[in-house]
Amino acid sequence: MSRIGYSPISIPDGVTVDLTVDTITVKGKLGELKQTFQEITVKIEDNEIFFERPSDKKTHKAKHGLYRSLVFNMIEGVTKGFTKELELVGVGYRATNQGQKLDIAVGFSHNIVLNLASEVQLETISEKGKNPIIKLTSFDKQLVSQVAAKIRSFRRPEPYKGKGIKYVGEYIRRKAGKSA
Repeated sequence: MSRIGYSPISIPDGVTVDLTVDTITVKGKLGELKQTFQEITVKIEDNEIFFERPSDKKTHKAKHGLYRSLVFNMIEGVTKGFTKELELVGVGYRATNQGQKLDIAVGFSHNIVLNLASEVQLETISEKGKNPIIKLTSFDKQLVSQVAAKIRSFRRPEPYKGKGIKYVGEYIRRKAGKSA
């Protein structure tokens, strides 16, 4: 049984947390995030945030840990930020950007052009002899992960040659080809 909901979250310097009846707002140097909650009691005492559940029902236990994790990620996001890196593996696979517009060529008859939200900073790294890398940075963990998953869905890595768009550091389980 997980007990993550019981551990308090310390509020670092430079972060302000505002609490209303059903909304918690976190402001920091990188941005501002809001989260609504229900059925869980949130208290702020001595620069720490505490979460309490009304009973030991399964839904209350689930929301107890969920809201604690969401608020922890919000505080971490407005102080440090989150980064996701994607690697394009394949001959002729390219990635370029112009501002918030990402242009990737991954073996289709046309390039895929994707406009990203202004909260996500985009950077493409292309070095000779290495696979192109797309670097996404944001203070919102949910948003940066969703954008990375969307980009990865255009050409998932396949198990025979390992070609496709993968996360940096992701292990692709390889399969043997046809036996002659």
